[in-house]
Parts: sequence; C-alpha cells; structure tokens
Amino acid sequence: MEGGSYPDTSSTVPPGPPVSQASKAAKPFGYGYPSLQPAYQQTPAPSSHPTNSQSSNLSNPPGYQQDSQPYPTMNQLSAALGGLSLPAQQLEGLRPVNLMQDRNILPNTEVQAPVPNLSTDLKKANCSSDSFRCTLTNIPQTQALLNKARLPLGLLLHPFRDLTQLPVITSNTIVRCRSCRTYINPFVSFLDQRRWKCNLCYRVNDVPEEFMYNPLTRSYGEPHKRPEVQNSTVEFIASSDYMLRPPQPAVYLFVLDVSHNAVEAGYLNVLCQSLLENLDKLPGDTRTRVGFITFDSTIHFYNLQDGLSQPQMLVVSDIDDVFIPTPDSLLVNLKESKELVKDLLNALPSMFTNTRETHSALGPALQAAFKLMSSTGGRVSVFQTQLPSLGAGLLHSREDPNQRSSTKVVQHLGPATDFYKKLALDCSGQQIAVDLFLLSSQYSDLASLACVSKYSAGSIFYYPSFHHIHNPAQTEKFQKDLRRYFTRKIGFEAVMRIRCTKGLSIHTFHGNFFVRSTDLLSLANVNPDSGFAVQMSIDESLADTSLVCFQAALLYTSSKGKRRIRVHTLCLPVVSQLNEVFAGADVQAITCLLANMAIDRSISSNLSDSRDALVNAVVDSLSAYRSTASSLQSGLIAPYSLRLFPLYVLALLKQKALRTGISTRLDDRVFAMCEFKCQPLQQIMRMIHPNLYRIDNLTDEGALHVNDSIVPQPPILQLSAERLTREGAFLMDCGSVLYLWVGKSCDVNFIRDVLGYPNHTSIPQNMTQIPELETPSSERTRSFITWLQENRSFNPVLYILKDDTSAKTNFFQHLIEDRTEAALSYYEFLLHIQQQISK
Repeated sequence: MEGGSYPDTSSTVPPGPPVSQASKAAKPFGYGYPSLQPAYQQTPAPSSHPTNSQSSNLSNPPGYQQDSQPYPTMNQLSAALGGLSLPAQQLEGLRPVNLMQDRNILPNTEVQAPVPNLSTDLKKANCSSDSFRCTLTNIPQTQALLNKARLPLGLLLHPFRDLTQLPVITSNTIVRCRSCRTYINPFVSFLDQRRWKCNLCYRVNDVPEEFMYNPLTRSYGEPHKRPEVQNSTVEFIASSDYMLRPPQPAVYLFVLDVSHNAVEAGYLNVLCQSLLENLDKLPGDTRTRVGFITFDSTIHFYNLQDGLSQPQMLVVSDIDDVFIPTPDSLLVNLKESKELVKDLLNALPSMFTNTRETHSALGPALQAAFKLMSSTGGRVSVFQTQLPSLGAGLLHSREDPNQRSSTKVVQHLGPATDFYKKLALDCSGQQIAVDLFLLSSQYSDLASLACVSKYSAGSIFYYPSFHHIHNPAQTEKFQKDLRRYFTRKIGFEAVMRIRCTKGLSIHTFHGNFFVRSTDLLSLANVNPDSGFAVQMSIDESLADTSLVCFQAALLYTSSKGKRRIRVHTLCLPVVSQLNEVFAGADVQAITCLLANMAIDRSISSNLSDSRDALVNAVVDSLSAYRSTASSLQSGLIAPYSLRLFPLYVLALLKQKALRTGISTRLDDRVFAMCEFKCQPLQQIMRMIHPNLYRIDNLTDEGALHVNDSIVPQPPILQLSAERLTREGAFLMDCGSVLYLWVGKSCDVNFIRDVLGYPNHTSIPQNMTQIPELETPSSERTRSFITWLQENRSFNPVLYILKDDTSAKTNFFQHLIEDRTEAALSYYEFLLHIQQQISK
C-alpha cells in the first residue's frame, strides 16, 4: 500500500488479558508462550503523519521513551533531504518509520510492487512487475553507491507465466541490435525514420525496409508505432535461423514406482485416473508421443505399438546394464495408439496389487528413460515413493530423527552422490527435463533426488505422508496438482538469456536450469509456474545515462512445434543519491532474492551462517539508512519502503527451510529450500509471510466484482495470536495450503450457515471442503476462498481446524510475530536489530 492509511485493526483485536509485570508468565490466548512486554501492547503509535488518522495513548514505561520529535511532514522531509526531485510516492518511501513505536506497519491489503519513477509514457510501456522485478527501482549510479546502501541488486523473473494478452509478431525480420543482439523494444530511441539507437549498448542500427511498414495500422514510415516498439512483452514467431534442428514434437514419458510401498500408498489409481481424464488435454499436436516405464527391483517397458491387441510388458532384470528392448515401439504416437494407452492406464493400478517387491531401482529406471528419450528430448515425469535401494544412484538413510530440532548444525542438506546431478546434465544436453513427484511416508533423501530436476530444468512436487485413504487432503492436492501439471503450457528445447545496459553485469543465477555459458540458461523444458532470480553488480559508472534496461529473451519450441521467442524488457531510472536508492527499494523482491542467497549459503556453508547473513542484511541496510537520516530521529528507524524488511526476515528465519530449534523433517526442509529457488515472487512471499483474514463476519463493503460474483475483501491481519479471538473464524493463506481455524466460541450461525454443522463440537476432525449451502454467508465465504485458490496455478488444499485439535500447531507456527521456545517475537527481534546497530 503506497502512501495509504494504516489498517484499522482496532475492531479485530480481541480484548487481551491485562498485562502487568507480575503476569508476564500469563499465557496469551492461543499458545503456551510468554506474553508481550508491558511496554509493547499492540496499539497503533501516535503519529502526526497526514495519512494516519489514528491516535492512541501508548503508556511509556521507563526505558521506552516516546520520541519527542513528531514525524516530519512531506514538505519538511523534502527540505531535510535537500529537496530531492522525487515524486510523492517515492518521498513517501523515504518517510522515516520508528519500528519500535509504530506497530501497525502491515498494510491491510496486499503489498504492491513499487512503481518506478519514470515519465508517464515510459511507465505505460514498462514491463509488468508480475513478469520482471528488480530489487531496486532506482538503480545506483556506481557500485560504491550500491555498497553504501547495503542492499542486494538483482532481478526476479517469471518469464513464461500465463498471459491473457500477448502481442505475437510474425515477421520475416526480427529486428535486433547488430552489436549486442538486443531485441528492439519500447526503450530504444529513433534518431530518424531510418536509424535506431540500442538502449543497452548505444549502438546506432539501421531500420530494415520491412520494419517501415506497420501491420496494425497498415501504414508506412512509422517504425516507432510497430507492436514490438509499443509493448515491453512480446512473442516473435522465429524463423529457421533460430533452430539447430527441426522443432521437436511433444514427448511425454512416465516413470512409475510400482514397489510394495508405492502400491500401499495407492498413488497409481489417482495418477492413472487423472491421466485418462486429461489425455486429450496434454499440450501437443498430431506428432505427440507418450511412453511408460514402471520399476521395482526390475524395469518394465510397455510396447504400445498401434496394431497390438493389448499393451505388451517387457521386463529388463539386468539393472547394472540397462538396455532398451524394442527402441521403436516404446514411445508411440498418442493419436495412433490412444486406445492401447487407455487400456494400459486402466490396467496399471491393479497389475501390481499383490507385489512383494520392496526394492526400488530408481537410478537404472532413469538411465533407461534417458536412453529412450535421447533422440527426441521431451519431458520425463518420475513418481517415486521411497529411498532408491538398488543399482546406480542407490541411497542410504542419512537422517537422524533426534537431530530434527537441532539449534546447531543441520547436516545433509546437500546430495549424498553426484549420480543424479550428472544424469540431469546428460538429460539437459539432450533436451530432456525430469520432473520429480515424491510421495513418501518416510525419509527419501530429497536433497539427492532433487538434483535430477534442478539441473535439467524440471519441477519438484512433494507429498509427505501420502496415502490415498488415510490422508484425503494430500490425495486431493495430488489430484488438483496433476490436473494443472498435465494441461499447463510447456516449452521444449528452450534457452534464456538476460541482457542488461552496458556497465551492469549478472553474476549469479537462481532457479532450476543448467548454465550453458556465462549468460545462457539451458532449459530443456520451460513451464508457466517457474520463477528465476539473478544477482547483479555495477561494473562501470552509469553517470552518463539516466535510464537502464534489462531484457530477458526466452527461445523455445511450443507444443505445436513452432519456434518462438518471448521477450520482456524492463526500464528503470538511475540515481546518484543514497536517499533515492532507499526510496525505490522493493522490499518483497529484496526478501525473495535474499532467500535464494540464504538457501545457497546454507548448502555451501551451513544454516547458521545463512541465518546470520539474513540478520546482518537488515542491520546493515538500516544502519546505512540511519546515516542518511541521522538528523531526523532516534530509535530503530527504517525508511517507509523498508518498513516490512525486519518482519519479512524474521518470517524467513521461522520458515521450514531455515528455522532451527523446532522439529523439522529433513525432506520437508529440503523441499522448502527447493521451492524458494524456483517459485515466482508472489508464491515465495505467501510462503514467507502468509496472509491472515477474519472471515466469520464478511461483508460486501469494498468487495471486488469478478465475473458474476462478489468477492469480499477482508483486511489482512498481523500474524499474531493477539489478532485471534475464540469468537471468530480465521483463514490463513500460506500459498500451497489454506488453514481455516474455527474458535471454540465461534458464532453458531457461521458454523451452521457456512460449515453445515449445528455447533463447534460436531465439526469433524479432518474436514477439507466447505459445503455449498444456499445462505448469504456461505456464498460470501466460498466466493472469497475460491478467489484465493484460483489466484494461483496450483490449487491450495484447505484444512478446517478446530480450536482444540493437535493439527492447529501447523496454524500457530505461522504466527511469526509471536515468541516461540526456539525463536524471538517480532518485538524481541527489533530489539536485537537495534542492539546490533548501536554496537
């Protein structure tokens, strides 16, 4: 929320117990942890800031003096900063916020990306922040200035995301800079009708004859009005110059664990049923090919050649030297062999019901998949339910359950063998990506297995404690995920290159891919749900330019066999003052980039190092800001643009990937790390800092109108038990999971009209669905929850929790502002930061 008022949370704060020094040990509602210090009741801080109409009497015990200086107004601020020529929104970004006093800093609506300080025309033409975001929307002129700000410089990309509008350009000539190969874009300058100047390397290029004609307006002589110069995200249909070989067909190979463990979990029924339902929706054309391999201690291939009366199973038991029994009949044309494929999918779930095979030869099965797919490339989908126990790539359990709560060293975050990484690199070289679905009930060494997807540009899906009967919520999630997975867009044999203005350079990439050369990412497959991040440095002064640009170009083969290039271009202003760098800081992008860096560090060094580095990032940047604003205030001061930085970092430290001192299964931790490295920004932010809403009193006030429905917009609440009340029902959105916590004394009308039960006691333990009832409150609640679920690619599963169940621990561990036995409360964390700064 830029420059808006603070959320009015007074109506949602439960009347907490009176806290006195003597009652420090009194438990706050909801959890057995010490309550807050008396000095720190959750009330808004007094403020003379014009956008904040709230005031309250904050009692100030000794040691917690109210600052005598009121917040400066915009005019005072502008004067104090030497009259910087920043627009109001960015001046607001610089407004000092005293974090120790101003408790209500969390906006009550979603945090929006800052808008770069550009002219109206450039703003309009700029790339959407959903596709391309920079940690700093004001780029420092020099590396020295960047170092002074102590903030990371980097980009977050979501290059292949689903778009409702995408200008597609079919032209014989794709206009690019002759020197640096930048694609022409809205930020180049035309010197005249016949010459244009590159915005990245400044070379002057000729405008080709064909480019003089504008197909949209059917006019000649206005190259600056062509769609590729009007839109910062475009897609070109590429010519044969962009092909090393004819475009490959869509090829899908399914590699399925059929050991006793797998049969017991029952995933095959769900998978085969889902694939049968979505067979006609797999992206592709008449050339689409599919194949199946199943494995336990041996490997089974399936001949699905058109003309057979039924699928033919071929067993290879020599797993030390895997060979392909009939190379030509195992990957078949889906259209021609559709009936045989359906027969196999109908038969598979019952084929292994009585198996006694407990072993898993995953490595040899993957070697077989590699051999089978090498000539074409494509996608391998592997479904695994346990630790691989036979042949190449076999693994041993490395987890010590007694160490799950360790506060010292967390071991085995890296792979136990390089087998899976090497195999992934071989796959990447042949344009094969491996997607891993791990459905396990015990430790399966995801740290090793994940490498097969990380380095082949694949995706990783994880369903701990999966069981088709005993765990209905996981089964539902698996079903929904498969539906999205089978039908989402896919790009084959892709490469991505990120270019930036002369003087800037990229030095580290984050995501699932293989770096083929210094700046070329090899993506055997690309999907619309993957995000990437890069770190950058400033090699030469940018003093001669007022703007810099970044361009990401993704060259891929569509599932219909067309070579396409999707290009995104982002333009940002260059600044020379430290204040301006802070004014344009994008706190969410900074947090996500730091999360990526922290994951790398915890694997290359150790977890406590990466946790320390995150705390230091907050200390360093706030110290740097303090040096610019020393004349303004004392206390723990942050610029308004970074007011959420300490909160987000604390949330990150309490996240599964990086937390210590609280029992965390090793595979759960590793999966959370994988997610940080390959999810787009919005999804990472929900994982770090979930959104909490009270939903037992939804109204139409401020509601959105989406299609034919009205979607209520309840305010977002702070993640603290103090925001809860036993009389309410609260929904927490954690990205891939939603928790609906129903208080013990929740209004019986809500329970009846929304959940369909007469009272709190009768709500069942494992409820995961909200019934369709024809009551206004049911319609409002379902409308809001459906809107949240549809706002992302993978439908989150919903858990309905009663106030008295053990399952509520999952809900409460996300209340990151509260103290736990292993971690500081938000207030204690701020004190710690303040102490570090004043050392």
